[in-house]
Amino acid sequence: MEKACGSGTDAGDTLEYNPNLLDDPQWPCGKHKRVLIFASYMTTVIEYVKPSDLKKDMNETFREKFPHIKLTLSKIRSLKREMRNLSEECSLEPVTVSMAYVYFEKLVLQGKLNKQNRKLCAGACVLLAAKISSDLRRSEVKQLIDKLEERFRFNRRDLIGFEFTVLVALELALYLPEGQVLPHYRRLTQQF
Repeated sequence: MEKACGSGTDAGDTLEYNPNLLDDPQWPCGKHKRVLIFASYMTTVIEYVKPSDLKKDMNETFREKFPHIKLTLSKIRSLKREMRNLSEECSLEPVTVSMAYVYFEKLVLQGKLNKQNRKLCAGACVLLAAKISSDLRRSEVKQLIDKLEERFRFNRRDLIGFEFTVLVALELALYLPEGQVLPHYRRLTQQF
């Protein structure tokens, strides 16, 4: 299980899932943000910082806040972007992508992802969300698996086996409360 889905730590297992935790708008600014409070209003000033420095600072701040997570925030966001792009190519609904994000972030927050399994986890989350929220025919599932295999560069046999591992790590809780899915859905529909 260690290789398959990491070894969750107490810190990650006890966190209540918050859909806004990893998509916090404060992350991109980090320490380069200044809040000015005046008598009648409050404003924020963000100084210019090279993107590479901002990314480095953001990842350091993230690592300090979540020491049990083995991936950087920028890598997590990159994987989520890939999940969204693949879902668009396969004409999956935004609610399906939102569900995949929730599954993925729950695994991240549990500390289950690492460099070796991150793409398999992302692929398995998309596949599980598509199976739960969409009425896919057998040929559509096969097409989705083909796209996942091509995009994330892993073997379909590994994906199929890993799907069960992710299901167990999520404690078979694939039907999600609206409050967990809706924030992701809103962000996705604003991007389209």
